[in-house]
Amino acid sequence: MSETRSDGELLRAVAADGDRRAFEELYRRYAPWLTARMRGRCADAGIVDDVVQETFLAVWRGSARYREDGDAAGWLWRIASRRLVDALRGAGARGRLRQTLARLRHRDEASAEDRVLAGVEHGDLAGALVRLSPELRAVLQATVIDGLTTREAAVLLGIPPGTVKTRAMRARRQLREALA
Repeated sequence: MSETRSDGELLRAVAADGDRRAFEELYRRYAPWLTARMRGRCADAGIVDDVVQETFLAVWRGSARYREDGDAAGWLWRIASRRLVDALRGAGARGRLRQTLARLRHRDEASAEDRVLAGVEHGDLAGALVRLSPELRAVLQATVIDGLTTREAAVLLGIPPGTVKTRAMRARRQLREALA
């Protein structure tokens, strides 16, 4: 009968020795859960599968470092959620590039919708977001863009849930003032 190793033991074995069995056990333990959580954030199964694979690849390569004071699930979630945001940003940038190239090919006048979206993307909202402190932007990204709950955002950012709520409130107030 084999003894079940803790998450910390598995992660240490992967980091220190490149223990393939420990990595496989960690993958079996968390990949289904992480995939289900990611699918709640992104409807594109291909992107989700890529994000989960990239998350575990970062663990295997050691580019993601586990601090032993945290929860392994929360740590994996932070890695995956950041990779998902990066993937979605990349998909968004590619889509904007395709739209721009299509407009250039057809030399059409930009639609009213395109002008409004460009104003939002490059106008006052973008400037107001840039002027927020990194702490406030991180909370907005986690709760608004990533769609995390206060508790999930707290785990992701490594701060108490009350701090997430306070920072979200401050960020919204500053954005309202900047856009008024």
